[in-house]
Amino acid sequence: MKKIKRLFVIGLLALSAAAMAAPTPKTYTVGTLHVDQYGSHGRPLILIPGLGSGAWVWKETIAHFKHDHVIYALTLAGFDGTPAPRDAGNLFDAADASLLKLIRQHHIDKPVLIGHSLGGTLAIRFAEEHSDLLGGVIAADGLPVFPMFARMTDQQRQAAAQRAGDAIAHATPAQFKAQQIGFMKRVGVIDPAKAEKYGQLQARSDPAATANYLVGDASADYRPDLDKIHVPLLEIAPYYKPDYAKAVGGRPPLSQAMIIGFYERLLNGAPHAKVISIAPSRHFVMLDQPAKFRHAVAAFLGKL
Repeated sequence: MKKIKRLFVIGLLALSAAAMAAPTPKTYTVGTLHVDQYGSHGRPLILIPGLGSGAWVWKETIAHFKHDHVIYALTLAGFDGTPAPRDAGNLFDAADASLLKLIRQHHIDKPVLIGHSLGGTLAIRFAEEHSDLLGGVIAADGLPVFPMFARMTDQQRQAAAQRAGDAIAHATPAQFKAQQIGFMKRVGVIDPAKAEKYGQLQARSDPAATANYLVGDASADYRPDLDKIHVPLLEIAPYYKPDYAKAVGGRPPLSQAMIIGFYERLLNGAPHAKVISIAPSRHFVMLDQPAKFRHAVAAFLGKL
Protein backbone atom coordinates (compact mmCIF):
# COMPACT_ATOMS: atom_id res chain seq x y z
CA MET A 1 0.00 0.00 0.00
CA LYS A 2 2.82 2.42 0.86
CA LYS A 3 4.45 1.66 -2.47
CA ILE A 4 1.21 2.42 -4.29
CA LYS A 5 0.81 5.70 -2.42
CA ARG A 6 4.39 6.64 -3.20
CA LEU A 7 3.88 5.94 -6.89
CA PHE A 8 0.66 7.94 -6.82
CA VAL A 9 2.44 10.94 -5.27
CA ILE A 10 5.28 10.68 -7.79
CA GLY A 11 2.73 10.60 -10.59
CA LEU A 12 0.98 13.69 -9.25
CA LEU A 13 4.29 15.55 -8.97
CA ALA A 14 5.20 14.60 -12.53
CA LEU A 15 1.83 15.81 -13.82
CA SER A 16 2.20 19.06 -11.89
CA ALA A 17 5.67 19.63 -13.30
CA ALA A 18 4.43 18.95 -16.81
CA ALA A 19 1.52 21.34 -16.33
CA MET A 20 3.87 24.04 -15.10
CA ALA A 21 6.22 23.52 -18.04
CA ALA A 22 3.51 23.45 -20.69
CA PRO A 23 2.58 26.79 -22.27
CA THR A 24 -0.86 28.01 -21.22
CA PRO A 25 -1.72 30.84 -23.59
CA LYS A 26 -4.44 33.39 -23.31
CA THR A 27 -6.47 33.08 -26.51
CA TYR A 28 -8.71 35.54 -28.31
CA THR A 29 -9.61 36.81 -31.78
CA VAL A 30 -8.92 40.19 -33.33
CA GLY A 31 -10.38 40.73 -36.77
CA THR A 32 -9.28 37.75 -38.87
CA LEU A 33 -6.50 36.77 -36.48
CA HIS A 34 -6.61 34.08 -33.80
CA VAL A 35 -4.14 35.05 -31.07
CA ASP A 36 -2.31 32.86 -28.53
CA GLN A 37 -0.67 35.14 -25.98
CA TYR A 38 2.23 33.97 -23.78
CA GLY A 39 4.42 35.67 -21.20
CA SER A 40 3.92 38.71 -19.03
CA HIS A 41 6.90 41.02 -19.51
CA GLY A 42 9.66 42.03 -21.89
CA ARG A 43 9.69 43.32 -25.44
CA PRO A 44 6.61 41.98 -27.28
CA LEU A 45 7.06 39.59 -30.19
CA ILE A 46 4.33 38.98 -32.77
CA LEU A 47 4.79 35.67 -34.60
CA ILE A 48 3.13 35.34 -38.01
CA PRO A 49 3.10 31.92 -39.70
CA GLY A 50 3.27 31.28 -43.43
CA LEU A 51 0.74 30.00 -45.93
CA GLY A 52 -1.47 27.30 -44.44
CA SER A 53 0.48 27.13 -41.18
CA GLY A 54 -0.65 27.58 -37.60
CA ALA A 55 1.10 28.68 -34.42
CA TRP A 56 2.57 25.14 -34.21
CA VAL A 57 5.47 26.26 -36.43
CA TRP A 58 6.64 28.49 -33.55
CA LYS A 59 6.41 25.85 -30.78
CA GLU A 60 10.12 25.82 -29.95
CA THR A 61 10.48 29.55 -30.53
CA ILE A 62 7.67 30.22 -28.06
CA ALA A 63 9.09 27.83 -25.46
CA HIS A 64 12.46 29.57 -25.62
CA PHE A 65 11.37 33.23 -25.60
CA LYS A 66 8.15 33.27 -23.57
CA HIS A 67 9.97 33.74 -20.26
CA ASP A 68 11.52 37.05 -21.31
CA HIS A 69 9.00 38.37 -23.84
CA VAL A 70 5.28 38.81 -24.29
CA ILE A 71 4.49 36.68 -27.31
CA TYR A 72 1.49 36.97 -29.61
CA ALA A 73 1.41 33.86 -31.83
CA LEU A 74 -1.04 34.44 -34.66
CA THR A 75 -3.09 32.09 -36.81
CA LEU A 76 -4.68 33.66 -39.86
CA ALA A 77 -8.38 32.91 -40.39
CA GLY A 78 -8.84 29.71 -42.39
CA PHE A 79 -5.46 28.24 -41.41
CA ASP A 80 -4.89 25.27 -39.10
CA GLY A 81 -8.57 24.50 -38.66
CA THR A 82 -9.68 28.03 -37.75
CA PRO A 83 -12.91 29.15 -39.49
CA ALA A 84 -12.46 30.84 -42.84
CA PRO A 85 -14.16 34.24 -43.19
CA ARG A 86 -17.55 34.09 -44.91
CA ASP A 87 -16.93 37.34 -46.76
CA ALA A 88 -13.72 36.37 -48.51
CA GLY A 89 -12.51 39.67 -49.94
CA ASN A 90 -8.71 39.92 -49.99
CA LEU A 91 -7.66 37.97 -46.91
CA PHE A 92 -4.09 39.23 -47.10
CA ASP A 93 -5.38 42.80 -46.83
CA ALA A 94 -7.69 41.74 -43.99
CA ALA A 95 -4.76 40.21 -42.08
CA ASP A 96 -2.81 43.45 -42.45
CA ALA A 97 -5.73 45.51 -41.10
CA SER A 98 -6.28 43.03 -38.26
CA LEU A 99 -2.62 43.23 -37.25
CA LEU A 100 -2.93 47.00 -36.92
CA LYS A 101 -6.09 46.52 -34.86
CA LEU A 102 -4.32 44.04 -32.57
CA ILE A 103 -1.43 46.40 -31.86
CA ARG A 104 -3.68 49.38 -31.20
CA GLN A 105 -6.40 47.63 -29.19
CA HIS A 106 -3.95 45.82 -26.93
CA HIS A 107 -1.54 48.76 -26.69
CA ILE A 108 1.41 46.63 -27.81
CA ASP A 109 4.47 48.85 -27.49
CA LYS A 110 7.05 48.59 -30.28
CA PRO A 111 6.70 44.88 -31.00
CA VAL A 112 9.09 42.92 -33.17
CA LEU A 113 7.27 41.18 -36.01
CA ILE A 114 8.64 37.72 -36.77
CA GLY A 115 7.08 36.27 -39.90
CA HIS A 116 7.66 33.16 -41.96
CA SER A 117 7.09 33.07 -45.72
CA LEU A 118 3.73 34.81 -46.31
CA GLY A 119 3.98 36.01 -42.72
CA GLY A 120 7.36 37.56 -43.47
CA THR A 121 5.94 39.36 -46.49
CA LEU A 122 3.07 40.61 -44.35
CA ALA A 123 5.58 41.85 -41.74
CA ILE A 124 7.54 43.73 -44.43
CA ARG A 125 4.37 45.26 -45.85
CA PHE A 126 3.22 46.31 -42.37
CA ALA A 127 6.61 47.88 -41.63
CA GLU A 128 6.31 49.97 -44.79
CA GLU A 129 2.95 51.24 -43.59
CA HIS A 130 3.53 51.53 -39.82
CA SER A 131 7.24 51.65 -38.99
CA ASP A 132 6.47 54.05 -36.18
CA LEU A 133 4.59 51.30 -34.32
CA LEU A 134 7.35 48.69 -34.52
CA GLY A 135 10.66 47.86 -32.91
CA GLY A 136 11.93 45.67 -35.73
CA VAL A 137 11.12 42.96 -38.26
CA ILE A 138 12.45 39.45 -38.82
CA ALA A 139 11.38 37.72 -42.03
CA ALA A 140 12.19 34.03 -42.40
CA ASP A 141 12.18 33.36 -46.15
CA GLY A 142 9.48 35.99 -46.67
CA LEU A 143 10.28 38.74 -49.14
CA PRO A 144 8.72 41.92 -50.58
CA VAL A 145 7.99 40.06 -53.82
CA PHE A 146 7.46 36.39 -54.62
CA PRO A 147 10.99 35.35 -55.74
CA MET A 148 9.91 33.36 -58.80
CA PHE A 149 7.79 36.30 -59.96
CA ALA A 150 10.36 39.01 -59.24
CA ARG A 151 11.12 39.81 -62.90
CA MET A 152 7.51 39.76 -64.10
CA THR A 153 5.36 42.75 -64.90
CA ASP A 154 2.47 43.45 -62.54
CA GLN A 155 0.05 41.92 -65.05
CA GLN A 156 2.15 38.79 -65.48
CA ARG A 157 2.54 38.44 -61.73
CA GLN A 158 -1.20 38.73 -61.17
CA ALA A 159 -1.90 36.05 -63.79
CA ALA A 160 0.72 33.68 -62.39
CA ALA A 161 -0.56 34.18 -58.85
CA GLN A 162 -4.13 33.49 -59.95
CA ARG A 163 -3.10 30.26 -61.67
CA ALA A 164 -1.30 29.09 -58.54
CA GLY A 165 -4.33 29.99 -56.41
CA ASP A 166 -6.75 28.19 -58.73
CA ALA A 167 -4.72 24.98 -58.46
CA ILE A 168 -5.36 25.03 -54.71
CA ALA A 169 -8.92 26.37 -54.68
CA HIS A 170 -10.18 23.73 -57.11
CA ALA A 171 -8.48 20.80 -55.39
CA THR A 172 -10.49 18.07 -53.67
CA PRO A 173 -9.70 17.48 -49.97
CA ALA A 174 -7.53 14.50 -50.93
CA GLN A 175 -5.72 16.52 -53.59
CA PHE A 176 -5.19 19.42 -51.20
CA LYS A 177 -3.70 17.08 -48.61
CA ALA A 178 -1.40 15.56 -51.22
CA GLN A 179 -0.36 19.07 -52.33
CA GLN A 180 0.59 20.05 -48.79
CA ILE A 181 2.54 16.87 -48.06
CA GLY A 182 4.27 17.06 -51.44
CA PHE A 183 5.25 20.69 -50.84
CA MET A 184 6.70 19.88 -47.44
CA LYS A 185 8.74 17.02 -48.91
CA ARG A 186 10.10 19.02 -51.86
CA VAL A 187 10.45 22.47 -50.35
CA GLY A 188 9.40 22.56 -46.69
CA VAL A 189 11.81 20.53 -44.57
CA ILE A 190 14.74 18.17 -45.08
CA ASP A 191 13.57 15.14 -43.05
CA PRO A 192 10.94 13.15 -45.06
CA ALA A 193 9.27 11.86 -41.88
CA LYS A 194 8.87 15.41 -40.56
CA ALA A 195 7.64 16.52 -43.96
CA GLU A 196 4.85 13.94 -43.78
CA LYS A 197 3.93 15.07 -40.26
CA TYR A 198 3.95 18.78 -41.04
CA GLY A 199 2.16 18.26 -44.34
CA GLN A 200 -0.70 16.64 -42.45
CA LEU A 201 -0.87 19.74 -40.22
CA GLN A 202 -0.82 22.06 -43.23
CA ALA A 203 -3.74 20.11 -44.71
CA ARG A 204 -5.97 21.21 -41.81
CA SER A 205 -6.27 24.61 -43.47
CA ASP A 206 -9.16 25.66 -45.69
CA PRO A 207 -8.22 25.31 -49.41
CA ALA A 208 -10.28 28.29 -50.57
CA ALA A 209 -8.81 30.55 -47.88
CA THR A 210 -5.30 29.25 -48.61
CA ALA A 211 -5.78 30.09 -52.30
CA ASN A 212 -7.08 33.56 -51.41
CA TYR A 213 -4.05 34.36 -49.25
CA LEU A 214 -1.69 33.00 -51.89
CA VAL A 215 -3.13 35.19 -54.64
CA GLY A 216 -3.02 38.26 -52.39
CA ASP A 217 0.58 37.56 -51.43
CA ALA A 218 2.08 36.38 -54.72
CA SER A 219 0.46 39.05 -56.90
CA ALA A 220 1.94 41.94 -54.89
CA ASP A 221 5.27 43.74 -55.16
CA TYR A 222 6.27 45.78 -52.12
CA ARG A 223 9.77 46.70 -53.31
CA PRO A 224 8.88 50.30 -54.29
CA ASP A 225 8.12 51.25 -50.67
CA LEU A 226 11.02 49.52 -48.90
CA ASP A 227 12.58 52.91 -48.14
CA LYS A 228 9.67 53.58 -45.78
CA ILE A 229 10.90 50.91 -43.34
CA HIS A 230 12.73 52.83 -40.62
CA VAL A 231 13.33 49.92 -38.23
CA PRO A 232 15.91 47.13 -38.36
CA LEU A 233 14.94 44.34 -40.76
CA LEU A 234 16.54 40.90 -40.63
CA GLU A 235 15.95 38.55 -43.54
CA ILE A 236 16.78 34.87 -42.93
CA ALA A 237 17.50 32.91 -46.09
CA PRO A 238 17.51 29.12 -45.76
CA TYR A 239 19.99 27.12 -47.80
CA TYR A 240 20.13 23.39 -48.53
CA LYS A 241 22.96 22.63 -50.93
CA PRO A 242 21.45 19.51 -52.58
CA ASP A 243 18.50 21.61 -53.77
CA TYR A 244 20.83 23.97 -55.66
CA ALA A 245 23.62 21.58 -56.66
CA LYS A 246 22.40 20.92 -60.21
CA ALA A 247 22.38 23.32 -63.13
CA VAL A 248 18.83 24.03 -64.29
CA GLY A 249 17.89 25.60 -67.62
CA GLY A 250 21.40 26.86 -68.20
CA ARG A 251 21.61 28.27 -64.70
CA PRO A 252 24.74 27.21 -62.79
CA PRO A 253 24.51 25.62 -59.33
CA LEU A 254 23.69 28.23 -56.72
CA SER A 255 25.97 28.77 -53.74
CA GLN A 256 24.86 30.04 -50.36
CA ALA A 257 26.56 33.37 -51.11
CA MET A 258 24.60 33.66 -54.37
CA ILE A 259 21.31 33.10 -52.53
CA ILE A 260 22.23 35.79 -49.99
CA GLY A 261 23.07 38.17 -52.86
CA PHE A 262 19.73 37.49 -54.54
CA TYR A 263 17.83 38.22 -51.33
CA GLU A 264 19.86 41.39 -50.80
CA ARG A 265 18.90 42.61 -54.26
CA LEU A 266 15.21 41.97 -53.58
CA LEU A 267 15.52 44.02 -50.38
CA ASN A 268 17.55 46.80 -51.95
CA GLY A 269 16.00 50.05 -50.78
CA ALA A 270 15.30 49.04 -47.18
CA PRO A 271 17.79 51.24 -45.30
CA HIS A 272 18.27 48.97 -42.29
CA ALA A 273 18.00 45.53 -43.89
CA LYS A 274 20.44 42.70 -43.28
CA VAL A 275 20.38 39.23 -44.86
CA ILE A 276 21.81 36.16 -43.17
CA SER A 277 21.55 32.51 -44.16
CA ILE A 278 20.93 29.40 -42.09
CA ALA A 279 22.04 26.02 -43.40
CA PRO A 280 21.33 23.24 -43.89
CA SER A 281 17.70 24.20 -44.07
CA ARG A 282 14.77 24.36 -46.40
CA HIS A 283 11.84 26.78 -46.35
CA PHE A 284 10.72 26.10 -42.75
CA VAL A 285 14.00 27.14 -41.22
CA MET A 286 12.60 27.24 -37.67
CA LEU A 287 11.71 23.54 -37.98
CA ASP A 288 14.89 22.36 -39.72
CA GLN A 289 17.28 24.38 -37.55
CA PRO A 290 15.42 25.53 -34.40
CA ALA A 291 18.58 26.23 -32.38
CA LYS A 292 20.22 28.30 -35.14
CA PHE A 293 16.96 30.14 -35.72
CA ARG A 294 16.60 30.97 -32.02
CA HIS A 295 20.19 32.18 -31.95
CA ALA A 296 19.59 34.51 -34.90
CA VAL A 297 16.43 35.91 -33.28
CA ALA A 298 18.18 36.41 -29.92
CA ALA A 299 21.11 38.18 -31.60
CA PHE A 300 18.74 40.51 -33.43
CA LEU A 301 16.77 41.31 -30.29
CA GLY A 302 19.97 41.89 -28.35
CA LYS A 303 20.96 44.72 -30.69
CA LEU A 304 17.68 46.66 -30.50
